[in-house]
Amino acid sequence: GNVFYTGKGVEVDRARGIHHCQQAAMKGDVESRHNLGVTEYNKGNFELAVQHWMISAEMGYEDSLNYIKDVFKEGHATKAQYAEALLGYRDAVEEMKSPQREE
Repeated sequence: GNVFYTGKGVEVDRARGIHHCQQAAMKGDVESRHNLGVTEYNKGNFELAVQHWMISAEMGYEDSLNYIKDVFKEGHATKAQYAEALLGYRDAVEEMKSPQREE
C-alpha cells in the first residue's frame, strides 16, 4: 500500500495505496492499520484515526499508542480511549513474552 501511496518506484496512486493498506489491515497487518490512522488524521478524520490506532495499539504497536497519546493531548481522543489503548498495548506486549524469548 505504501508503495502506491508514496510513489516509491511506481506512479503515485493514493486510492490504490489506501485500498492495499485496507486489505492488509483486515488481514491483521498492524503497520497497515497504523498507516490508515495516519491517513485519516491527515484528512482531519480524528475519530476514525483514533479507531485505527486503538486497534493497532491493542495489537502491540507502540507507535500507535504514542499517536493516541499525542492526539489525546491535542484534545482529539478521550482519556478513556488513551487508557484503553494503554491497557490493550500492555496486554499485547505481555502476551508476546515467553520464557524462551527472555533467555
